[in-house]
Formats: sequence, structure tokens, C-alpha cells
Amino acid sequence: MYLEYYSLREQPFAPTPEPRYAFLTPRWRDLLTHLQHLLSGRGGGELVELTGEAGTGKTLLWRLLLAQLPEHVRVACVLQPRLSPEELIETICEQLGVDIAGRRDSSKAMTDALSTYLLDAYAQGQRVLLVIDEAQDLPFPTLEQIRLLTNLETPSQRLLQVILIGQPALRRLLAQPEAGQLGQRVTARYQLQPLDVHETAAYVRHRMMVAGATRVPFTRLGLRALHHHGRGVPRSINLIADRALAAAAADRATEIGERLVGRAAQESLPGHLRYVLRRYGLWIALALLLASALWLPAMREPESAPPPLGPTAAESDVERALATLRAQWPDARSSQLQAWSELLARWQVGSGDVGVEDAARCDAVIFPGFDCVGGSASLEQLQRFDRPLILQLDRGDGARDAVLLGVGRRQVRLRLGSRELQLPRAALDRIWHGRFLAPFRVPPEVPQVLRRGDAGAGVAWVQGQLARLEPAAAPPRGPAYFDAALEARVRKLQTAYGIRADGVVGPETLFALAALGEDGPHLARDVP
Repeated sequence: MYLEYYSLREQPFAPTPEPRYAFLTPRWRDLLTHLQHLLSGRGGGELVELTGEAGTGKTLLWRLLLAQLPEHVRVACVLQPRLSPEELIETICEQLGVDIAGRRDSSKAMTDALSTYLLDAYAQGQRVLLVIDEAQDLPFPTLEQIRLLTNLETPSQRLLQVILIGQPALRRLLAQPEAGQLGQRVTARYQLQPLDVHETAAYVRHRMMVAGATRVPFTRLGLRALHHHGRGVPRSINLIADRALAAAAADRATEIGERLVGRAAQESLPGHLRYVLRRYGLWIALALLLASALWLPAMREPESAPPPLGPTAAESDVERALATLRAQWPDARSSQLQAWSELLARWQVGSGDVGVEDAARCDAVIFPGFDCVGGSASLEQLQRFDRPLILQLDRGDGARDAVLLGVGRRQVRLRLGSRELQLPRAALDRIWHGRFLAPFRVPPEVPQVLRRGDAGAGVAWVQGQLARLEPAAAPPRGPAYFDAALEARVRKLQTAYGIRADGVVGPETLFALAALGEDGPHLARDVP
């Protein structure tokens, strides 16, 4: 355990929802306020839909909500929604303490008992709230039963309020014809969004401090990598951060940077090869041994082995290029300053705008109108952006910043230190592992994250940039609004640039949109 190493009282990134660790972004505060107002006022009958991707904090949110409800609200919680209509009524009655002894065999008898209970609660000035978690798993007959329960009413108001909580599939479920009229009765819809990069950093700091930390070991780039790999989803961020803390403690590391975070993500998130090997490695090894036992006897040793070949001409070129590079290898600080000076000059950014050392930190916003993004990508992906950028080279003795100036079929052109050079792409593969930093211009009014439902000048800029891809398309009418059609166009752009196609305009997508413009420097075209 890493608790002693970091002087922590408890695990800061435990997987279970814990209200003490709740980090309330402004969006969360607004949502809680709206829900509290909706549920504590007189005049029930509202049917509320709360959706969000798995791990975004839906369960934690409704726990916070229930903890702050006034005393006159009674609550029934259904956590396992795969119930028949009869089982649902029985569960609600049990949660509320309704006496259904001798009535469990009759759905009508249980419904009558529940109706009597609701009328009594209304007469006493109390309200009854039904919360159903994972509601996307509700069967259609049970959805119809919920609709019938919301029909229980007095002449002035309905007697039961319902909150349906689930993943985005819940919204699609309620839109199905089989769901009947229940979807039409939804009076309020809320959707939890992932954290943006700044919220992620604040979230990590908050949880570390609650757990007793006196400092946060994650570096700025480490926090950015946490957001990138966790995609702003708190549950994924928790998994990666917990794994990174354990690995750093084992290595006696004082700081956790992007490389360690990336390794932790590979080992902790399902879908990564290292996660599969860590969790199922023993079974995979046994399967391989069994396969080898069956396969090896069937192999025949070749009658004669071909003579070993000497190095090819291409391999010799690579070795010569690497030898030349080793002779010119600058120290880390001078390579960084010279690379960023070159890049800022190509963007016509003067010293009055920003200093070289400040720019080299690659903050999300270097200064208003000049952003920066970092991450991992292939050379083919970076070539699509058609912008000079920083490649972080590494021979095993620390990173060196080089400016990518051009990409050809066989070679790349770089500026490393004070020298401009060309080397085979195969040589670059030996010393570059995908890390890049890329500054770019974007209007100051464009926020760091834009998603469906947003409006304003930032959305108008996105529409304008995408119009460069479709010059014949009619310009949008009315106020700039991020609707489903714009989301689909963003996904198409993301796919073209090799970005995760989630329809959200984040730093990488902003870079792609900015790259659609003709202004600014471009990669050289004359590289062989």
C-alpha cells in the first residue's frame, strides 16, 4: 500500500462512491440545486430523467441528493431494476414499509395498499419519491407499471415522484414505441458530462487533500495525462490514479508524470493489453503452454538453414543517421529552448506575448488565442494536421525536444538544437515513441471544451471551421447551437484525424479544427 509513503489517512481513489470525497463542479452544483428545488416543492408528479456514462458519478449524485432532502420527503430506492411489474410494486412497498402481508399474490391488492399509503402521506403534508438506478435495464412491462403508478393522484396533484437514473441508453429506451407514454411524461431531463481537463486536475487535488495529503505528487503533465486516459470519467480517473500512486510508491518516486500515468492506464483500464495480461496472464500462459505442447511435435526441423544475411543498405542508412544524431545530441534544456524558439518564430509569436520557457510548459492556454495540446500519436496522424510541432525524442537519457518540419515517404525533416537535419523514418522510430506537443492559434472566445447543447461564439467558430470541409453546404441559420447534426460532423472530423470520435470538441479536436485554416506555418512538402 502507498498510504504510508504519501502520509495519507485513507485511500483517496477508492472505487466506491463516498459523499465525503464529492467534488462539486459548477455544473454539479447547478444540477443539485435544480433537483432539490424540483423535489422539495409542493406539487408532485414530476418524472425526472438523469443520465450519464458509466462512472460519471450518477450514484454519488443521488446519494448527495437524498442526504439533503427535507424531512417531509419519504424515499424508496430500487437498485436492481430487472424486475417484473409485480416485483417492482412489492419492492416499493417493502422500501416504504407498506403492510402487504397476505397481499403478495395479488398485484392489485399491493397497488391498492400502496395507493392508500400515498394518500395518507399526502394528507400529512409529506411527499413520496421513487428512485430507480440503472433504469436502462427496466423491462417494457415494468415501464408501463411505472406509468400506471404515476397515475395515482388527488384532484390537485399526483402522489408519486419518480427519478429514473441510468446510462444514455435510458433515453433511447424511453423513446421506443414499446415504452408507451412514459417517455412523454418526463418533465425534466439532466445529463452528467465528463470532467474537462481543468476540472480533472482540481478533482484529483481535492481527493488527495481529503485523504490527508500535504502535497499532490502528480505533475502538470501527469494530471493532463490522467484526463486524457480517463477521458474525464471519475471512475476511470480513480482507477488510473490509484494504480499510478501504487507504482510510484514502489519505485520510491516523488513525482508522477505522464509516462507513469500512461503505464498505469494500460494496467488498470479494461481493453488495454497490459490490463488483460495482468488480470488473465496466468490463464493465457497456461493456454500457450498447452498449445505449444500440441504444436511442437508436429513441427519438422528444416533440412538446412539459410546463411545469415548482412545488414541491408536501408539498415546501414539508419545506423549512419543515428550515429550522426548521437554526435549532435544536445542537452535537454538547450534542445527545449531552441525548439520552442523556432516554433514560436514560425507562429510569429513575439517575446511580448509569451516567454520561451513559459510557452514550453505547453499549458492548455499559453496565452489568450494561443493554445497547446500534448499527447501520443503516430507520425501518420500528426502528418494530417500539417503543422510544425514538437517531437519529444528519447534515447534513454531523457527527452529532447525537436521541431518536426516535414514528413516524406522515406524521411523526416527535424530541427534539433541549432541544426536542421533529415533522417530516415526508420531511424526516427528508434528514438521517438509517439510523444508530441503542439501549439496552435484559436480565437480567445473559444472554450477548452464544447459539446452538444452548448451555444455561442465558440460554437459559431466550430461551424465556420467545419464549413471549410464542405464549402457548398448552406451556412447555419439563427444562433450558433451545438446540435445533433453538428455533433455528427465533429465525429466525422475526429475520425479523419484519428481522434477518439466522441463528438466532444476538446483540445485535440480544437487542434484539428484550427489546422483546417490556411493561416500559420505548414509542414514542408519537399521531403523525400
